[in-house]
Amino acid sequence: MYKRILVPMDGSEFSECSLAHVRAIASGRNVPEVVVMRVVEPLSSQDVSAYALAGGDWLAKAEALRETEARDYLSQMESKLKKEGLPVKTELLHGRAAEEILDYVKKHPVDLIIMSTHGRSGVSRWAFGSVTDRVVRYSPVPVLTVSPAGCRVEAPG
Repeated sequence: MYKRILVPMDGSEFSECSLAHVRAIASGRNVPEVVVMRVVEPLSSQDVSAYALAGGDWLAKAEALRETEARDYLSQMESKLKKEGLPVKTELLHGRAAEEILDYVKKHPVDLIIMSTHGRSGVSRWAFGSVTDRVVRYSPVPVLTVSPAGCRVEAPG
């Protein structure tokens, strides 16, 4: 049933909460390919302003650092998951995360997306938006969202 599973990750511990489910489904169903994806988003206007005030080539250095960190993270994930016997490939994209994930799914054969929620709610969710929400809402393929108790940020109350 599943030939390619897409696993978007943002480099946070929260995004790694989905890996237990990725392992279980990919191993249990003999999935031929697991694509671990990382999207490098553009710097925020506040970041750009801060780097502009610093002068010099700080902006270029900041963008290069983000690219290097993303590549290193993907390399570590690939190595870790391959050691566990999963058929992993990585993708590094640039742009807005939700849009890049959805565009990738339109252009490549993907049967399932597995991604973590960050457990945001209320004002935080409204203010920052939710990549997972957008992917769930607009994905043409099934999306398994994972929000395990140990990874969930509890709502105040």
